[in-house]
Amino acid sequence: MAIDRRREAGGGGRPPPPPPEENGSVPAGAAAAPSGPPAGAAAAAEIQALPPAAACSPLLLDYDGSVLPFLGGLGGGYQRTLVLLTWIPALFIGFSKFSDSFLLDQPDFWCREADGQGNWSSSLAPGPTNHSGNGSLFPPLVLPTPAGGNASECECHEWHYRIRAGLVQNVVSKWDLVCDSAWKVHIAKFSLLVGLIFGHLITGCIADWVGRRPVLLFSVVFILVFGLTVALSVNVTMFSTLRFFEGFCLAGIVLSLYALRIELCPPGHRFMITMVASFIEMAGQFLMPGLAALCRDWQVLQAVIICPFLLMLLYWVIFPESLRWLMATQQFEASKELILQFTRKNRMNPESDIKGVVPELEKELSRRPKKVCIVKVVGTRNLWKNIVVLCVNSLTGYGIHHCFAKSMMGHEAKMTITHNFYADYYTMAGIALASCLAMCPVVGFLGRRGGLLLFMILTALASLLQLGLLNLIGKYSQLPDSGMSDSVKDKFSTAFSIVGMFSSHAVGSLSVFFCAEITPTVIR
Repeated sequence: MAIDRRREAGGGGRPPPPPPEENGSVPAGAAAAPSGPPAGAAAAAEIQALPPAAACSPLLLDYDGSVLPFLGGLGGGYQRTLVLLTWIPALFIGFSKFSDSFLLDQPDFWCREADGQGNWSSSLAPGPTNHSGNGSLFPPLVLPTPAGGNASECECHEWHYRIRAGLVQNVVSKWDLVCDSAWKVHIAKFSLLVGLIFGHLITGCIADWVGRRPVLLFSVVFILVFGLTVALSVNVTMFSTLRFFEGFCLAGIVLSLYALRIELCPPGHRFMITMVASFIEMAGQFLMPGLAALCRDWQVLQAVIICPFLLMLLYWVIFPESLRWLMATQQFEASKELILQFTRKNRMNPESDIKGVVPELEKELSRRPKKVCIVKVVGTRNLWKNIVVLCVNSLTGYGIHHCFAKSMMGHEAKMTITHNFYADYYTMAGIALASCLAMCPVVGFLGRRGGLLLFMILTALASLLQLGLLNLIGKYSQLPDSGMSDSVKDKFSTAFSIVGMFSSHAVGSLSVFFCAEITPTVIR
């Protein structure tokens, strides 16, 4: 291994093919690796990321080839139970991720005059035949900000609201976040997203250093603390701050479960195991409107969303640490105890260890644990480049997904495709569901890399057609004899936005999954 490292540093001859690596992902620098389930492992990347003294038995490093088959792979009953336990919280995660659509939905609002009779303020009054498309008598207004000359139109001592999201009261109506205070809604929505971003960055590094299980359990404890305190917020500033920490802890749960789920499975089953978790999370998205209608109040809804995480406190007793991570960091004493636990739970015969994993493990018990810092990945040849490319892909996919959604729904929801909250909500959810359903056969047929490339091409085409073709249609629609109208342009825009949302969602999801597979366990 030291020779390989010197060859790499000096740009010398081609090193011999590396042995299979314990994390069972694609080889380092495998941007051009064959598509489909990664059969080998990123041996060079992970071994080079460790110091030379960390080299141990190749049998123990070959987790997918020796340790996992000895434990029965995914066929063991205990492994299946653990995978099921990583699926169940996905429903609660779906509730939390999409709660903003209900807690912070901008309702229809009007001013109630001092005489006790409901009178529309001049800027918000509908015409005599103008009704919102959702069957209410109030116009579909979203975050109105009065112009300087019309500031008096938002001067009101008492606002009345009609909330479309199934609640009697939400955060906007609780603290009158309309007109001059409408910007606070954007901050409140942004706080959960920022918390998720920082949570993924920080809890990921901590999980690589201290383990997945401690990060999962501490995240559960603190999301209960911050999430339930959100329901007791006394103002929107407190609400936004606590939502940031709620998002931070939610990221720790999502990331830990994602890593545990991947590390439990052999490479050939990882994608479908991950997709099942995605479908369960989407079930939470589809069930949210019914949950909101039952709760009626935003504080009750927030508490109901968070309380199911109480069940995850039991994971401290029933969920072990990732065996793959323990082996990768050379914590062989804990690995031996966990392997024996697996054999007891699965009622396995110790004589089935034909490769001698346990005896080999006992020889390495004196080794000190080796942790690896994420910055060491820069010393690899191609792995760090692949990780950066996939991270940029995921950022682009999820970012442009929101741009397509904005285009489809119109500016500030003024031109929604159906003018109905539930139809808009389920349209967005349905597109995401269709994208995940399409990923399964595409990845099965083309593999990870081919599927990612296909969806990236679709995203690029949808974006280019929306920019170029719509500008061309807009140009010709201005001609008197063109026969084109703005409605034609709007229909094309909606169609391209749906295709773009469909494909960009797949790009983001596949980039994250592919990156998790090619990344060594010690820095996953």
